[in-house]
Amino acid sequence: MSPNSVTSGSVRSAAELNEQIRALWLRAGGSLSAQERAEYELLVVEWAAAIRGEVVTAA
Repeated sequence: MSPNSVTSGSVRSAAELNEQIRALWLRAGGSLSAQERAEYELLVVEWAAAIRGEVVTAA
């Protein structure tokens, strides 16, 4: 999935995604494999979309 394929209005909240990102780093011990890096990148893109959605909703 590329960043362009992420739609606005993420199903998961920014807080939930943040927890998943933190858990990924903890499991990885601070050093991500190629597969973990790809998962991390997808989570960050989804987290950023969720943050934007929350900011727009709050405005």
